[in-house]
Amino acid sequence: MSASPLRRWLLRRFAVPREPHLTTPLDHGLQAITVRLPARDGRHLHGWFVPAGGNVRAPAALVMHGWGANASMMLPLARPLHEAGHAVLLLDARGHGASDDIDFMSLPRFADDVAAGLDWLCLRHDVDGSKLALIGHSVGAAAVLLEASRGDRVQAVVGLSVFVHPRDMMRRHLSAMGVPWHPFGALITHWVQRVIGARFDDIAPLATLPKAGCPVMLAHGLHDDTVPFADAQRLADARPGTALIALDADHDLTAALPQARDALTAFLQAPARPSRPGPASGQPAGCAAGVRFITQAPR
Repeated sequence: MSASPLRRWLLRRFAVPREPHLTTPLDHGLQAITVRLPARDGRHLHGWFVPAGGNVRAPAALVMHGWGANASMMLPLARPLHEAGHAVLLLDARGHGASDDIDFMSLPRFADDVAAGLDWLCLRHDVDGSKLALIGHSVGAAAVLLEASRGDRVQAVVGLSVFVHPRDMMRRHLSAMGVPWHPFGALITHWVQRVIGARFDDIAPLATLPKAGCPVMLAHGLHDDTVPFADAQRLADARPGTALIALDADHDLTAALPQARDALTAFLQAPARPSRPGPASGQPAGCAAGVRFITQAPR
């Protein structure tokens, strides 16, 4: 297969399914401003901004969804963040939700949209630009880690259901499609990297998390069959001090997010690097040291 047909096949097979917004901030009891802010390629991103309120410059959290999702799916996070005193910006990546169309999306492009959101927050008079946090889910989590590794604009990062390496995700995806890794997987992976203009080894969370210049918390479902919990353990081990929360959940995490509410807000309010104690009694065998297990919602 020549380069041009292969590129067309890749773009068709990896096209982003655009999902509509299923809920709004009002459904979650939040007063939000609908915003359209410039992406770095001249397109525009749709988002919801929930001001912290009051007359002081507040810390802010930027929230990025995962592949094929949109900002509405991250709204369960917004209320606890707002109640903890944060302004919240929930964005639709390009090609998702109500943001502008694009020919294809990729992890680097997700990260560029995160950067555009940070640019916008830094211009807000009601946001404290020295207290910015990033939260992302799945590809969005990999994107916030990539952006955090590029500079020092953020003070905390939370990764939800994040994978170790894009190559692993490609293997799983191609296997589900019935495409054998040898010889086709390696060829497809090579061309995907050419199309997106980045090497997987450079943008993988396994590479970017240790480079992040701020504290990092990971939250992952014990029953995730899209990205196994072992990925989160491996990432937490890649940089000592990385917090890891284990949830009684699958990849989506939406229903389980209330379980992690207290841990999440406490981390963002004082994102100090935690110590890595030995395994606690009662943890399942094979669990990494320092993993905190939350298996039911707080009463």
